[in-house]
Amino acid sequence: MTEPAAAPAPLADTAAPAKFDRVMLKISGEALMGDQGFGLHPPTVARIAQEVHSVWQMGVEICMVIGGGNVFRGLQGSAQGMERTTADYMGMLATVMNALAMQSALEALGIHTRVISAIRMDEVAEPYIRRRAVRHLEKKRICIFAAGTGNPYFTTDTAATLRANEMNCEAIFKGTKVDGVYDKDPKRFSDAVRYDTVSYDDVLAKRLGVMDASAIALARDNNLPIIVFSLDEPGGFRGILAGEGTYTRVQG
Repeated sequence: MTEPAAAPAPLADTAAPAKFDRVMLKISGEALMGDQGFGLHPPTVARIAQEVHSVWQMGVEICMVIGGGNVFRGLQGSAQGMERTTADYMGMLATVMNALAMQSALEALGIHTRVISAIRMDEVAEPYIRRRAVRHLEKKRICIFAAGTGNPYFTTDTAATLRANEMNCEAIFKGTKVDGVYDKDPKRFSDAVRYDTVSYDDVLAKRLGVMDASAIALARDNNLPIIVFSLDEPGGFRGILAGEGTYTRVQG
């Protein structure tokens, strides 16, 4: 059998070499819905794909995990009386839809992209096989990990941290609506203070809401830094990879 062709080579960027070789980008499902209250907003998906494309052009190997809250949130369904396991599986399926949308947007930019699902659905996504996923990254394909960990009771934050460790990523980039981690909500409090760096333990003790506790603990145990930045700032993702921009680094 002929081996699939590798992705087109990224453009060299000698002016601004990337600070990382392989990273995980974690974004929420809500990031894909733009100003809508629900679902996908194709122009917003395309804009985020452009941000990812600009980093890929630097030669960085990119993994992604996208939440499903724009379609269905398992915890919300459970709170409304749905059986928790069923609600969580529905949330996992929502992440697959978002992953397929992002795959389409990235491939429109000429990047070979693989959606890799923790729940088998061979007609639309590859099953998760670690060594195969690593090989995709080595061939400069973007890997979007969908369906969480494949288990209920675990969030996509935990899935992103798990896959980042399995793929030997050097950092998790958490794209949010604000440019880092604050001591309180900067949209509600004008005196909120942004951290340049913060420890894993302080995130947990102060409940700063970077990621859920399981994800933070897993990152801490494996010394995996988390970089929190604004996904709404044009060029922000690329800028941080080049050592610029505003962000908070969560580390030991």
